[in-house]
Amino acid sequence: MQALSSVDDVFEILAAGGGEAYFGEPVSVLEHGLQAADYVRRKGGEPTLIAAALLHDLGHLLHSEGEDAAKRGLDTQHEELGVRALAGHLPSSVLDPIRLHVAAKRYLCSAEPAYLTELSHASVESLDLQGGPMDAAESEAFLRLPHAREALLLRRADDAAKVQGLDVPNLISYRPLIESLWV
Repeated sequence: MQALSSVDDVFEILAAGGGEAYFGEPVSVLEHGLQAADYVRRKGGEPTLIAAALLHDLGHLLHSEGEDAAKRGLDTQHEELGVRALAGHLPSSVLDPIRLHVAAKRYLCSAEPAYLTELSHASVESLDLQGGPMDAAESEAFLRLPHAREALLLRRADDAAKVQGLDVPNLISYRPLIESLWV
């Protein structure tokens, strides 16, 4: 895994690799992150959650498993890769929602049965690899985790951020935000 030691590193990875296809979705990884960040901003999310939305799929750009990993039965654990790459540089209010956005999908599939029918084909495909819908005990434990509620909003942003050609603020517009949070 690539070590990220600066905001420049993060933005270089997003700019360079972010144009890649986003695992069966009609947008690139970068477009997806930008749309998610804009969704959270429009919903009145805290700046830390906007940053989390922008960076939540950074881990997809850090593994070498390829776009067809889920089709090959592999869970890349992109959420953990991203958090490990950013750890020590961003606060838990950014890192926890990133870490929990996959668990939030599993929770929502359990808590809201109609949610599963709204997932994209790629999200459904990865759901099984990620553990499937949570059971009651897992759901209760999830809701007790720090930043679980924020992860649920991030998950909604993740689901909404798959619109081809959507006009949203560009990557450089988020640089001051990430710099303000970086240590």
